[in-house]
Amino acid sequence: MIVPLLIAGLQALKEYIALHVLTCLIPAFLLAGAIVAFISKEAIMQRLGAAASKPASFSTAAGASFFLAACSCTVIPVSSGLYYGGAGIGAAFVLLWVAPASNLLSLIYTGSILGAEMAWVRVLTALAMALVVGWVMTLAFQREESQRMNAQSTGPKSRILSGADLTLLGLLVVSLLAPNYLVRGGPYIQKVLVWAVATALVAAYAKWRKTDDEIRRWLTETWWFVRIIFPLLLLGVFIVGVIGAALPRAWIESYLGGSGLLASFLATLLGSVSYFATMTEAPFVHTLLGLGMGKGPALALLLTGPGLSLPNWLAIGRVFGAKKAAVYVGTIIVLGTIGGSFAGTFILK
Repeated sequence: MIVPLLIAGLQALKEYIALHVLTCLIPAFLLAGAIVAFISKEAIMQRLGAAASKPASFSTAAGASFFLAACSCTVIPVSSGLYYGGAGIGAAFVLLWVAPASNLLSLIYTGSILGAEMAWVRVLTALAMALVVGWVMTLAFQREESQRMNAQSTGPKSRILSGADLTLLGLLVVSLLAPNYLVRGGPYIQKVLVWAVATALVAAYAKWRKTDDEIRRWLTETWWFVRIIFPLLLLGVFIVGVIGAALPRAWIESYLGGSGLLASFLATLLGSVSYFATMTEAPFVHTLLGLGMGKGPALALLLTGPGLSLPNWLAIGRVFGAKKAAVYVGTIIVLGTIGGSFAGTFILK
């Protein structure tokens, strides 16, 4: 019994490394390093910092996240890059939630498989949850945020984001998004080729407009994120593979029907520990709906499946701290349960 489970974990690890590290994680780590290296803390704090207007900073983070097609693991370097660059904890965790749970690419795919109604309910629920998450994280860690704000405000003024920095960040975003947006359903080698072209443009532009010292600082910041996050992601993916092999299919069919709180809670719990790459949650949920899964639990799984995962928990705890991870994950599980049950009872018919 143990050997098949270990094989399942290794298989999940193999697939993750083969399909996601090159075209997803590497661009995400490079983008995170660039955010810290090239965007001034002053510029981040003006829009997303602890002292900024909460409605404005949360809406800015959510709006930017809508166009960032990232899974629960890929988004962590980007979110933590903003946080350590000076963003408030509420805005950072809004991005951490919205980007995987409700990005444009996943919504289009959800609509094509599960219908427009499910896609609209998904985006509205995710945005409502994001606002709650932002406020919960802000209030729960208000004292720490005040200390960060005071420490940042006493530091030297850094330069505003230049046109060259903005262009470089834009090219990095393209290198992260292009493989998924331009290549859908084709061979993985096509994604690699798109990523290689986009990354070559990034490298050429950086060589042209950046000094050796600036590039070295950028890569140093990038390596910090890789060193802290990547090992835990691999461990988490392995554990998820083992759990997936051990979970009885009959259990899913029996306990995820209807739209009650228990069914939505179990779907949320299942989604919160499982790993779903961007867009893989929709066909999985479609299959479960065919087996009798209720639409409320389906929505809960659509949200928490790509938005949370066991690797995500571990990495958030390592980067942001165990308390922040516990508050965030607990909040999402409660909100996902309530949102799924409410939508399944009153909206999704």
